[in-house]
Amino acid sequence: MTKVSSVIVPYASYLRVYEPLAAFRQPERGHWERYARRDDLPSYQEELRRSLADLAAVPPAPVPVHESEDAFVLESDGEVRVCPWRTRLRGWQALGELAEEYPLPVLDALLPPVVRLEATQDYERWLAEHPDARPWIRTSTWQVPINWFVLFDDEEREYGKGAAGEVPVLRYRTPMVQARRRVARGLRALRDAVDESLLIDGLVDVGRWLEEFHPRSLVELDYGGLVHALPAGALEDDHSAADVGEGIAALRRGDEGGAAEAYGRLVERWRAVRDLRSAN
Repeated sequence: MTKVSSVIVPYASYLRVYEPLAAFRQPERGHWERYARRDDLPSYQEELRRSLADLAAVPPAPVPVHESEDAFVLESDGEVRVCPWRTRLRGWQALGELAEEYPLPVLDALLPPVVRLEATQDYERWLAEHPDARPWIRTSTWQVPINWFVLFDDEEREYGKGAAGEVPVLRYRTPMVQARRRVARGLRALRDAVDESLLIDGLVDVGRWLEEFHPRSLVELDYGGLVHALPAGALEDDHSAADVGEGIAALRRGDEGGAAEAYGRLVERWRAVRDLRSAN
């Protein structure tokens, strides 16, 4: 469990891919082999702390000057897997999404136009040299996108209350082959039921992202800072992946009522988080 720090944890959830060392070419593979043997592996809180420190600088640094050489490390079934942070790449991508989240006057106050322009130009130059770059981590603020839940089964749910001074944890982990299979099944059910929807678009996007990784990878959904946004008791009773799975199964049976009922449970569960976001 991760100790509570003085850093305020953003209300964000994370979808991560842990790839086996065999997925990386040398010399990067050697770097991760040595890195995984460290005794002081950083936590997700440390990643957040570094990001917030950059934003607090004057002028703010929305994107790190150098790419991170850190990663999350997971050992499972006798195999070491790593999830590189790629903080610089993710910073560039998040910067491009800010215009959709904030009105321009607010955005200018947060990050001056000249800072955003310089970061955008840096990203364009970098991307021209790295056209196949992709992040190992996806982040969503104030929610867990419904399409993320499609990748998991309720039996893969891991919940830990956390002892005194520790943050509760709610996450799912599944083999890559299972995640891809569920994406395919979910898409078939949704396309048979509706012509188009944002859920279909989001699931297609996630499916294409997953295809970029090694088939022996593990996929993780981590509630991250959202554990602080859900009401007391709601976290322990949260089985959103089960509701999404039941909804898709109902669609396959042609049971529109059952699908609507499962979706209603999901909406009601996340209402408190949506209200908190609106009040923020």
